[in-house]
Amino acid sequence: MIRVCIVEDQMLVRQGLHSMLSLAGDMVVVAEAEHGEQALHVIPQVQPDVVLLDYRMPRLDGLGVLRALGEAGHLPPTLILTTFDDDELVFAGVQAGARGYLLKDVPLTELLQAIRAVAGGGRWLQPALTERIRRGLEAATPPSEPGSEHRVALTCREHEVLRLIAGGFNNREIGGLLCTTEGTIKSYVSNILSKLGVRDRTRAVLRAVDLDLL
Repeated sequence: MIRVCIVEDQMLVRQGLHSMLSLAGDMVVVAEAEHGEQALHVIPQVQPDVVLLDYRMPRLDGLGVLRALGEAGHLPPTLILTTFDDDELVFAGVQAGARGYLLKDVPLTELLQAIRAVAGGGRWLQPALTERIRRGLEAATPPSEPGSEHRVALTCREHEVLRLIAGGFNNREIGGLLCTTEGTIKSYVSNILSKLGVRDRTRAVLRAVDLDLL
């Protein structure tokens, strides 16, 4: 059985999620929390297999929960529950350790698929929201200098790091996958940002796509 914790401030939404998950047959809701501060106490105690985490909550939002649990080493595989107006925060959540995100109006079948995927060690990035965020970030990304695309030359290892960044992995996870230290990965990331002429990881991925580096 997949043990799930629901963190959601709206009682009707919480109850609806609980009822829907009970239909799955291979899932059980082991805990609920109605705000972020309560989640910080409940999650380490019950140690769920998956957390469904609302982003906008009173007292402590979803991003604060992710960061606090991550720093304490108590962050289980987590799916962010969001709405269309959370675009910029979603990327911050993934960078803080979330394994994926879902819109709150997602069909039950996809919700169950996402929970199973994350419980199995995978990720779940909903295509519709990913494309929306991508378009927004592209619009906010300043145009590159003419001819600059011809000056980008990444090493083989930088290409590997860039592909893992695009997959949503953080520096520590990338270091583990490539059998090197987190500090070394930070150096690679800094080089990648510099070579691509961007200031953050998300714009690096978008720039790399534009240059056919991914």
